[in-house]
Amino acid sequence: MSALFFLIPVSVVLVGLAMGVFWWAVRSRQFDDLEANAHRALMEEEKPREPAPHD
Repeated sequence: MSALFFLIPVSVVLVGLAMGVFWWAVRSRQFDDLEANAHRALMEEEKPREPAPHD
């Protein structure tokens, strides 16, 4: 029973921290464009390969 007096406030603080980090991410516009980086990775042009050096 005495462990609950410790664990409940700790869990409330951790949930508050998680909500604060999420709120910061939303306010700093981290979630605005979720598709661009995925498309950029798929559509990136490959650099031309250099010919192998001859001995």
